Amino acid sequence: MMWLVFAFGAWALGWWVNARLAALPRTRVTGLAVPLIFGITLIAIWEGVVRGFDISAVLLPAPSMIAARFAASTAILWEDFVQTVIKGALTGYVLGCGAAFLVAILVDRFDFLRRGLLPVGNFVAALPVIGMAPILVMWFGFDWQSKAAVVVVMVFFPMLVNTVQGLADSSAMQRDLMRTYAAGYWTTLLKLRLPAAMPFIFNGLKIASTLALIGAIVAEFFGSPIRGMGFRISTSVGQLALDLVWAEIVVAAVVGSAFYGIVALIERMVTFWHPSQRHL
Repeated sequence: MMWLVFAFGAWALGWWVNARLAALPRTRVTGLAVPLIFGITLIAIWEGVVRGFDISAVLLPAPSMIAARFAASTAILWEDFVQTVIKGALTGYVLGCGAAFLVAILVDRFDFLRRGLLPVGNFVAALPVIGMAPILVMWFGFDWQSKAAVVVVMVFFPMLVNTVQGLADSSAMQRDLMRTYAAGYWTTLLKLRLPAAMPFIFNGLKIASTLALIGAIVAEFFGSPIRGMGFRISTSVGQLALDLVWAEIVVAAVVGSAFYGIVALIERMVTFWHPSQRHL
């Protein structure tokens, strides 16, 4: 009963504090404090409800149990992080986004590629990862190379479509003005069209940052060496070690949020002139 009282008290306190903060002028401190307090409140409610109703750890472990397993399994979690995030997700992200950017330049330069490649790209982008992953694992083997290949396929076409759309964002008047200055294609591309396309390019990079980690983890369900976040999740579920599964989920959530945040921070520095960044 005391744990249920604790959960209710945490909810009431969190509600009161966030209501007071929401009434204050919006600053960087309050902007960070509100979601932080909200998250702490949810964790406290989770702890109280699980312990108050005596929910089995097989169904839903308490946050304290997850934290204890996290602290006891740092070596395993680090090994899985390197295998999945650094080798699989990050390598595939860099290769996929870099290749998509270069192909977007070609698509913008040659109209027949736009009419031929983009419809195929929309078709491939609609394919589910669970359909592509087994095939790529068989092609590239069970190590991280096949996971990077899955990530390349997942991020390539969203990045390509956003970059092509961004390169077409400059107005006809702006392009005509560049021609009056005797600017050729490459000068116009570097001085006008690429800067104008940056919001679209970063939109593609942010979408790809979330897809990369998902693709790498899901691909490990279809074949992996004895390490990796997807491998650990699938085997731990079979062993009913749900606390380790949740520890891996915590790592994935933190890494994914940090990855997205880094890309968004770089976007703010590069596209500070864009109206979407002026209110931040």
